[in-house]
Amino acid sequence: MRYLTDRKRALGLGAAKSGTEHHWILIVTGVALAGLIPAFVLVFGRTLGGSHEEVVATFSRPFPALVALLTLWVGIYHFRKGAQTAIEDYTRGIRRTILLIAMICVSYTAMAAGLYAVIRIAL
Repeated sequence: MRYLTDRKRALGLGAAKSGTEHHWILIVTGVALAGLIPAFVLVFGRTLGGSHEEVVATFSRPFPALVALLTLWVGIYHFRKGAQTAIEDYTRGIRRTILLIAMICVSYTAMAAGLYAVIRIAL
């Protein structure tokens, strides 16, 4: 019989042994989104209802294009990490693996499509 203290029982636990890393990434991306979302709403709100030429002219400038790119990238990355944490917490077995793979594929596909669209408009 082994005697385990509470501390020894707690060490090394966790699905990926990186719970703190996930937590900090979610905090950092959340704080980044708190600044990026209002900037994106202002930039996007000014172009809303404009003609195609006005939208292209707006997103051809570096600041609006950068705000749109960062908002898309950070937002979808934040979603991916949050969804991964929820899946790891509430599912087990093969369902967990399938959901994680599907979620990662969907999030990176959405990220690539959004970034492609913004870059295509900006150039």
